[in-house]
Amino acid sequence: MERVGCTLTATYAHPRPAPTNFLPAISTMASSYRDRFPHSNLTHSLSLPWRPSTYYKVSSSTPSVAPYCTRSQRVSENTMLPFVSNRTTFFTRYTPDDWYRSNLTNYQESKTSRHNSEKLRVDTSRLIQDKYQQTRKTQADTTQNLGERVNDIGFWKSEIIHELDEMIGETNALTDVKKRLERALMETEAPLQVARECLFHREKRMGIDLVHDEVETQLLTEVDTILCCQERMKLHLDKAIAQLAADRASQHELEKDLSDKQTAYRIDDKCHHLRNTSDGVGSFRGVERVDATVSVPESWAKFTDDNILRSQSERAASAKLRDDIENLLVVTANEMWNQFNKVNLSFTNRIAETADAKNKIQTHLAKTLQEIFQTEMTIESIKKAIKDKTAFLKVAQTRLDERTRRPNIELCRDMAQLRNQSQLVFIEHSSCIYTAGGI
Repeated sequence: MERVGCTLTATYAHPRPAPTNFLPAISTMASSYRDRFPHSNLTHSLSLPWRPSTYYKVSSSTPSVAPYCTRSQRVSENTMLPFVSNRTTFFTRYTPDDWYRSNLTNYQESKTSRHNSEKLRVDTSRLIQDKYQQTRKTQADTTQNLGERVNDIGFWKSEIIHELDEMIGETNALTDVKKRLERALMETEAPLQVARECLFHREKRMGIDLVHDEVETQLLTEVDTILCCQERMKLHLDKAIAQLAADRASQHELEKDLSDKQTAYRIDDKCHHLRNTSDGVGSFRGVERVDATVSVPESWAKFTDDNILRSQSERAASAKLRDDIENLLVVTANEMWNQFNKVNLSFTNRIAETADAKNKIQTHLAKTLQEIFQTEMTIESIKKAIKDKTAFLKVAQTRLDERTRRPNIELCRDMAQLRNQSQLVFIEHSSCIYTAGGI
């Protein structure tokens, strides 16, 4: 153990030899900073020897041998730290008077602080009570306003439900009338097709029968009547489709408004029944700074009132259109039915005339057919006569063919040769006469 005031000698306090290079090796640097404390600059004054920092300052002020040392030696000396053994004298920090004065000061500050704290507690308690009462009153007013708002929403919701039921009924009625009109329009295609086919088939008449008679006139009139009825039906059908679109648009607006009001009614009713002890009450910081409102009570009520007025207007237009379609169906049915009867009457008359002419023609046709039958029997007898001469013709032709094979001088045009030739000419001439006379 060393005495107090004696300087300790340590191996790391001695200066190191100067390195050969400007920067030390990695292993040398690691060993140099691993065994030393960090150096701190001391800025305390040396005029107060009783301050604890004096020791460090005094012990660190050693004679400098910088001019005679190398750079590495100066670095080693600056990094050296003082030790307690360098102190030579103990100094007193405070006096008893200082200690008593400090205690009195603490007592006075504590008394003043307690007085201020008591006053603050009384004021705070009174403020808490006032704010609590104001908060309860504000909550009661808000609850009352929410109840009034729920009643308003319920009133407009009932109005929308009533109008929506009326609109749904009118839409269904117009849809039924529209289906009837479409079915009636589709059913007019069959009479129109029949009339056109009648005109088409009557074009197949030939000769003098291709006449522009009363039937053709009535058929053309029926086609025009059906086409005119179809045009009026299509016009009213387009109106019905447009009116249905308008009705459904109004119905959609009412349903959307009703859905929004049901949601708002549910939310406001929930808010109206919320209490401080209710479940689901939470803290939402900053929500009071969010203003997502898009309407005021006046515009809110006017929006629903406009939807109801629009729905009522569309319902009135739809009812009028339904009456027009009903009248149109009756009128067009009567027109087409009357023309159908006229066409049938003209067909009946024309058929009677044609039947009379047909009976007369059939009488003449029977006589003509009888004559044709007799003529055909004659033709058959001629064919049989020609067929009977076929054997004679073959014998004569065979004889002539065999006689052509006679040798040399034997090919003589004798009487037999001439007779065979004349026989062939006679048979062929007879066949030509039968053919020309019978056929």
